[in-house]
Amino acid sequence: MDAMHEAGVKAFPAKTEGKGNQLMAPRMDRGVKVYDLTCSEVEWEIAPGKRMKAWVYNDQLPGPQIRVREGDRVRFNVTNRLPESTCVHFHGLEVPIDQDGVPFITQKPIKPGASHTYEFTVPNSGSHMYHSHHNAAKQVGMGLLGALIVDPKDPNTDPKVDIDAVMILNDMAHGYTLNGKGFPATEPIVAKRGQTIRIRFMNEGMQIHPMHLHGMHMTVIAKDGWNQPAPWKCDTLNIAPGERWDVLVKASNPGTWAFHCHILTHAESEHGMFGMVTALIVE
Repeated sequence: MDAMHEAGVKAFPAKTEGKGNQLMAPRMDRGVKVYDLTCSEVEWEIAPGKRMKAWVYNDQLPGPQIRVREGDRVRFNVTNRLPESTCVHFHGLEVPIDQDGVPFITQKPIKPGASHTYEFTVPNSGSHMYHSHHNAAKQVGMGLLGALIVDPKDPNTDPKVDIDAVMILNDMAHGYTLNGKGFPATEPIVAKRGQTIRIRFMNEGMQIHPMHLHGMHMTVIAKDGWNQPAPWKCDTLNIAPGERWDVLVKASNPGTWAFHCHILTHAESEHGMFGMVTALIVE
């Protein structure tokens, strides 16, 4: 047992094919930020040697990170290359009803081989998500999900940080993952001593995950994109399905610090650590 635990830790961070949550630059069309998203099936390496079928946006899991500003005009051109219908819901954005992405309530589903365009003015800032809202337990679980971050119109309302990290949690088709990977293939957050880190937790799964950081506390500043009336401190933060929590961490304590879900069956067994485990490395 000790040898298996040691081997996993020594392999971290293990190299795997594919990296998700890559920032996507829009193309401009007469003042509109345009994003082209293609839904397709790929083989995704979750941990070394563990490859599974995934349904993804633009060949990555999580899908491309979309980062816009409050008040921007945006257009999403969605092409469906999956074997079943889909749609896109902009979770947390207070969009017009016809842009909400719920088949048979606000639109017809996007059939296989078809395309659909969403367009709206970004209404509210904060940490949000985009994902399928059609056969969602399967489709989101398979990987149709991504981060949608909206910077405020007034940048002075946001804290100044050195590192802005997104951590998307999932627990469905591919097991327990952080940003589409399971330990030891998860990616650490690396900071220099004295830097301030903003971590945006997003739970795209179907279970609660209390995320626990060793060595330093987290200061909670926002919930579901809305600033908290007064920041508060913790070292374990419970993140329910659909929730987004934003925290600040002051990288004050040098070393490699474990960072994991504290439902321990999501993170460790007699074979070693797995799943929802990463590290904060303070240099």
